[in-house]
Amino acid sequence: MLEKMNDFFTARVDGYDEHMKSNIEGASDFYRYTAEMLPNDAGAKVLDLGCGTGLELEEFFKANPYASVTGIDLTKAMLDELKKKFPEKDLDLICGSYFEEPFGEKAYDAAVSVESLHHFKKEKKLGLYKKLHGSLKDNGYFILTDYFAESEELEAEYFYNLEEIKRNEGLSEDEFYHYDTPLTVEHEIEVLKEAGFSKVEKKKQWENTYTLKAIR
Repeated sequence: MLEKMNDFFTARVDGYDEHMKSNIEGASDFYRYTAEMLPNDAGAKVLDLGCGTGLELEEFFKANPYASVTGIDLTKAMLDELKKKFPEKDLDLICGSYFEEPFGEKAYDAAVSVESLHHFKKEKKLGLYKKLHGSLKDNGYFILTDYFAESEELEAEYFYNLEEIKRNEGLSEDEFYHYDTPLTVEHEIEVLKEAGFSKVEKKKQWENTYTLKAIR
């Protein structure tokens, strides 16, 4: 049976960091690379969507120890681990859904998300990305590192399979369940541009994982 997103990550918080670093292709490189893409000005304000235990922040705070980070995640256990890692850093951690939490207007120099957004439909992401676009300062940008479907056929298959499972298990459409439904990288770029980002660049690739930079 599908697990609710919060339950899935709560059950796996112990050993999560080692699993991600050891079992995800390119992870030892893409967390560092993602962090290097973020602003290095002291006091830079960064929004982290689906921050989890802060694997990207481990690298970011090495480069910019005086940054201010707002992290949003559904799983309290993950945020508790993140707090333990960085007790002295300027961290504002919010336990909630980044689809529901307000971001403010022109509040951040940059935003980042790593391996979090491959669970949602294009329509769901559009609203999120519009809100994110509005939360960035005029010269702000969004760094997205995530994995993507290899083809439109696979993308459609992922979403079809998820809906079949939900129907068979009688699951609510109002809950988030842990089941990967990545878009193609081309469709992800389309959504970001439709949300208002002026330019979206492919920066680097590790098999099916890409880092994208979306400029406000």
